Amino acid sequence: MAEQTRKILFSRETIAAEVKRLGQEITRDYGDEEIMLVGVLKGSFLFIADLIREIETPSVVDFVRLASYGSGTRTSGIIEFRKELEMSIRDRHVIVVEDIVDSGYTLECLYNKLLLQEPRSLRVCTLIDKRAHREVDIEADYIGISMEDGFIIGYGLDHDERYRNLPDIYLIEET
Repeated sequence: MAEQTRKILFSRETIAAEVKRLGQEITRDYGDEEIMLVGVLKGSFLFIADLIREIETPSVVDFVRLASYGSGTRTSGIIEFRKELEMSIRDRHVIVVEDIVDSGYTLECLYNKLLLQEPRSLRVCTLIDKRAHREVDIEADYIGISMEDGFIIGYGLDHDERYRNLPDIYLIEET
């Protein structure tokens, strides 16, 4: 990344409030019916850990790992599956948990693959819904924070595997 500055875009307090709200919405929608959260690694690991603690509905968790970003700040458009689910989703209520929906390619690819496995229901929860570069027609059912554009890091979001540990979400501005 070229010379850069970063500024807090979403504070840890804002993130925590949104995660709590999402947990309440999911609890309201599913009640006592068990749900399966499918975290998309690596970016969602902090979000899903915080989210499941806010959900009162019986829950199980599994993970997939996909890659679409290279070392740049734009998607490559090529989706690579690096880790598959370990549990069956057939006849389960499934919620895909994403850190960010940007172009939509990764989510669309995963969503269509999961539909083939015949879940009872399939929804998407994302912490960040970034609209400016959406290239496919896919929407999240549960959205924490919406934004238009900008490259962000922190709270699981990375650049070349760095900055995931930052507790706030920062906007990167190249100078």
